[in-house]
Amino acid sequence: MYITLEEAKKHLNIDTDFSDDDAYIETLINVAENVVQKHIDVELSDLGDTLPTPLKQAMLLLIGNYYANRESVTFGAATPLQHAYEYLIALFKNYNGDKNGTSNITD
Repeated sequence: MYITLEEAKKHLNIDTDFSDDDAYIETLINVAENVVQKHIDVELSDLGDTLPTPLKQAMLLLIGNYYANRESVTFGAATPLQHAYEYLIALFKNYNGDKNGTSNITD
């Protein structure tokens, strides 16, 4: 995993002593990593051991969204951050369809 449980819990403002949701949060981390990998059409392992900060932030945004909204329907008025996730992953999107189409941006 590229995002640690501790990083996710800090992003979610969850006390480190609270462990009831740890397994669920780890599942969300895996989901977010798979979603970002699919969206940029690049194997995350091809980007090295340390992911660029924008991709990690995109994953944290997904984790936060999935944790806060556990159902497909919401009953409050949610306002998405303007292009936050889409902008972050677009920096690394492989538009060429080959392994050489990744961005040169690192952090």
